[in-house]
Amino acid sequence: MKIGFIGMGNLASSLVRGSAQTEYFTQNEFFAFDVYAPSLDAVRPLGVTAVSGAEELIRTCDMVVLAIKPKDFPALLTEQKAAFAAADPFLVSVAAGLPISFITETLGFDARVARIMPNINASVGGAATAVACSDRVTKQEKEALFGFCRSFGGAYELDEALFSIFSVIAACSPAFTYMYIDALARAAVKFGMKKDLALDIAAQTVKGSAQQVLAGGLHPYDLVDRVCSPGGTTIEGVTKLSECGFEHAVHSAVEAAYEKDCNMKK
Repeated sequence: MKIGFIGMGNLASSLVRGSAQTEYFTQNEFFAFDVYAPSLDAVRPLGVTAVSGAEELIRTCDMVVLAIKPKDFPALLTEQKAAFAAADPFLVSVAAGLPISFITETLGFDARVARIMPNINASVGGAATAVACSDRVTKQEKEALFGFCRSFGGAYELDEALFSIFSVIAACSPAFTYMYIDALARAAVKFGMKKDLALDIAAQTVKGSAQQVLAGGLHPYDLVDRVCSPGGTTIEGVTKLSECGFEHAVHSAVEAAYEKDCNMKK
């Protein structure tokens, strides 16, 4: 399959870099167009073919990933309406806040459209990606899309109504997690450990903890109980986190990001 990207910013390049580490990439052809030439230059060494314009990419590719900013969608869809109608490629949007219906209505025909919501961890094969497809997307195209998304992490088929909350717990939360890792490391620096070592230890521990949850079998709080010995150091820290409003702070961050996402659609 020929897969093309219109827009090669941070997110799109993360998807390409993650996929480039797998067989999926070598089994397909990747193309890209971006008005900012350095973005294309950055992915050429991976084996991505740069094209001269959006229309050429639309004519060339079977699957076209629309990876531009949401505010730029109306102009692109309007300017390239004829090209999209003539080529009728499988369209995949990564835009937050824009439903599939917006794309089909703007194009003016029943295009085969999917929405995906990945996160920046795709570049290391650790993304979580939501997927929703219009009724016209074929079984083969859906399989190809899931193969692409799984080449850079996990993929989850969701109703579009759940994309807002998914974008918070999967696309926004890496920033929250990075903050937590840095906070752990800074606390260690306070007690004499070098920052780079503390960061490595904190990141590895968060990674291992996530793997424990993904392995299944135990609820996160069952795992918490296993770590907390009676009268020990861990329960002292867990109690202090609760006392300082740790869970409330997380819930508040999720709610604030969710409300912002919803307001962007109005």
